[in-house]
Amino acid sequence: MSPTALNDLSRFPIVQAPMAGGASCPELVGAVCGAGALGFLAGGYKTAGGLYQEIKRVRTLTARPFGVNLFMPQDGRPADPAAVEVYRHQLAGEATWYETPLGETDDSRDDAYDAKLAILLEDPVPVVSFTFGCPAKETFHAFDRVGTYTIVTVTSADEALAAERAGADAVCVQGVEAGGHQGTYRDDPADEGAPGTGLLTLVTQVREAVALPIVAAGGIMRGAQIAAVLAAGADAAQLGTAFLPCPESGAHPLHKRALTDPLFTRTALTRAFSGRPARGLVNRFVREHGPYAPAAYPEVHHLTAPLRKAAATAGDAQGMALWAGQGHRLARELPAGQLVEVLAAELDTALSGLAHRSAS
Repeated sequence: MSPTALNDLSRFPIVQAPMAGGASCPELVGAVCGAGALGFLAGGYKTAGGLYQEIKRVRTLTARPFGVNLFMPQDGRPADPAAVEVYRHQLAGEATWYETPLGETDDSRDDAYDAKLAILLEDPVPVVSFTFGCPAKETFHAFDRVGTYTIVTVTSADEALAAERAGADAVCVQGVEAGGHQGTYRDDPADEGAPGTGLLTLVTQVREAVALPIVAAGGIMRGAQIAAVLAAGADAAQLGTAFLPCPESGAHPLHKRALTDPLFTRTALTRAFSGRPARGLVNRFVREHGPYAPAAYPEVHHLTAPLRKAAATAGDAQGMALWAGQGHRLARELPAGQLVEVLAAELDTALSGLAHRSAS
């Protein structure tokens, strides 16, 4: 693929982030693509068959290019069983409160990765992206043969270099401001407490390290911010939290309302719900369990899944995983297509202003 192919995928340099857990449903993807941006299905936490059905549904909603995101298998040794068991005991009160048993932690660690790859190679989609690691060169060669554009989520210049060497077509540069899971290749507890790198700095670092096209992600909610990351060297901007409150989004209504609810004043990176650092609104569950959650993904994800479901059913936002980026208070409750149009207009205004100032 040529470096310019990324911008050939959509009318506007706007990408709707793949948000696992139900938010990035076919209806959202179809509306985003139809408005001229690039929509993404989230393949994480789905069965291979479930993902295939969602792909089929998207194809009935839009003829425009769209993407599918996959979680990379978790390499290395499983988490310390003793640490997971301690956390299980710490969550016993939650299980009693919500009247539901905790989940089993011996589930697969590969998220049906091979089966999903097989589907995407047999019946290709325009774009496939990867999170939590970088595939082998052979995987990129296989997607290149079927004409699929590939993107790897990175959180450092070193990860971007690895993606470039492996054969990725582009990188999604994720700043620390981003909502949901940090897409770092390696989840090392020794890095705990590190402040992380802001998006504009990270885009600049990656731009000087690799020649690949860049999709910038992290806290972007307005067209002027899209203009800023383009000026810093990105080729497109990826927005997730901005699309959460859209009526087409599959996010829970409590999650949508929480984004602008004065009760939730800040976000934080926490392992409380999944065992991997992820940014969400600080609620009771994060405050009470975040400090003690072990580095154990996906074991903790499976452990807390019934609790999160029960909290949502009970209408209790204090027990839900309310993933959100740092710009969540700027969320706008607009139809997805209208939001794309507003963002594009804001981007055009910002770029025209920059051009005017540079000419004067």
